[in-house]
Amino acid sequence: MSTDTHKPREFTGRHMLIVIVSFFAVVIGVNVTMATLARKSWTGLVVENTYVASQQFNEEARKGRAQAALGWKGKLTIASGEVRYSVADAEGKPVPLHGVRVLFRHPAYEAEDKAVTLAASSSGSPANTGEFIARHTPKDGVWIVEIDADAGLTSPFRDVRRVIISNGALQ
Repeated sequence: MSTDTHKPREFTGRHMLIVIVSFFAVVIGVNVTMATLARKSWTGLVVENTYVASQQFNEEARKGRAQAALGWKGKLTIASGEVRYSVADAEGKPVPLHGVRVLFRHPAYEAEDKAVTLAASSSGSPANTGEFIARHTPKDGVWIVEIDADAGLTSPFRDVRRVIISNGALQ
């Protein structure tokens, strides 16, 4: 009767070297992949020149306070492939507008940004209804909407909102 004895396989230094090299290869590969994807998808540019932007901050804050003192409220509607915008004064009456420009900015991917110029609604003159409209359906997701409405003031009425679009409609 013969008994076959197998020697258990040893874990050698070579095995440990293979485990360590494999581990770091995976970590480095994932890091390089993620860094490449991040670099291609966003430039990281927030402003062209931070010094100039900081110098303009007080002026922009002053404009914002002056605009808030007007008591105007903008109404944005996005549905059925249309973007509509109007402004009402503190008493709820329509503010006559001369033009409206809307910029849809994606918070993380600037290649998706889209500027849309709205035209006066055909349901009446812009002086009566104050409503402007354009055909546009933004992709579903989160958007920063920057609206510049020309109401004949020294600077446009500015309305900036963070909105969610779902099934082509404002939520």
